[in-house]
Amino acid sequence: MKLVKKTADYSIFQRGDERYAVKDVYKQPINGEDKVRILTTEGLVKVTAPKAPAPEEEPAAEEEVVAEESSAAEEAPAEEAAEAEGEGEK
Repeated sequence: MKLVKKTADYSIFQRGDERYAVKDVYKQPINGEDKVRILTTEGLVKVTAPKAPAPEEEPAAEEEVVAEESSAAEEAPAEEAAEAEGEGEK
């Protein structure tokens, strides 16, 4: 690893795979949000916000229509069965 920058609080190294490692004064690795904050402060990496997933409104609307049709189809045989039972009692 090649030393890129050393401060009183941490040291930044560039690894063989071109990524960065950050270690504190006790030679312990710094990871997670603290590492990202340090590397962005030093201008070594740029952080972008994750893209929001595209809204999928049309497929949801189609699913509702299909669900309504299937529930209507399920109700129709039940109504016919109820009517058949009613005729048998007369």
